[in-house]
Amino acid sequence: MKEKLREYESEAIQLLRSSKEAVLSTISEKFKGYPFGSFVTFISGQDRSIIIYASDIAQHTINLKKNSKSCLTLFKLEEENDKQDSARLTLLGDLVKLPDDEVKSNQERFVKFLPESKKYSSMHDFNFYRLEISQARWIGGFGKIAWLKNKNWRPMGTKWSNNEESIIDHMNNDHSKNISASLNAQHGVKDKNPEMFALTIDGYYLRSDDRIYFIAFDELCINAKEYKDMLVNQAKEYRSFEI
Repeated sequence: MKEKLREYESEAIQLLRSSKEAVLSTISEKFKGYPFGSFVTFISGQDRSIIIYASDIAQHTINLKKNSKSCLTLFKLEEENDKQDSARLTLLGDLVKLPDDEVKSNQERFVKFLPESKKYSSMHDFNFYRLEISQARWIGGFGKIAWLKNKNWRPMGTKWSNNEESIIDHMNNDHSKNISASLNAQHGVKDKNPEMFALTIDGYYLRSDDRIYFIAFDELCINAKEYKDMLVNQAKEYRSFEI
């Protein structure tokens, strides 16, 4: 069972990090006690928190200001297979407005993934909210169902956070062939010049031909040494994929 949970967690991370759209359910303020679902775009943070950019007049924002309890449902439909056998990830938690000192960094990160969101920055009724996850439910298909480890999904600090840009610059300038090999190994995409642009505890994001790819790690990386060791180990593992 332990190996299955590890497999499920890995699959859930892939869905989380490769998704930008989901169904957000909040508790209706107008119709007391009923859940209210709406379509949202989002990004994932350095940890596994979810960041959304919401207007004050949106119904889900009105709801969450009265009751922060929320649920985000991510899914990946397989066009040629049974839709009921598709992967789904359900995240339960509380949606809270970001404190002022975290807005700038999250806005910069948000625009990296969703550049069209920049046009909303001039509108005064848009604010950033974080889903602080308390429970994660994974369905990977028939029989592949589990509640995932809470501690991995709850908010956690990253000791490499302030060094994110320097890590990215170092990798792009001095180890571009390793980034290229990782892209080839995990996605079968051959590109000599992909660019790393964002880090997470589970791996990192890169751009190749205007597309975004997530390169997954085998273990969580909380501090700078863990991050360095993982990148070094991955470079060794994927050496045969260099182009």
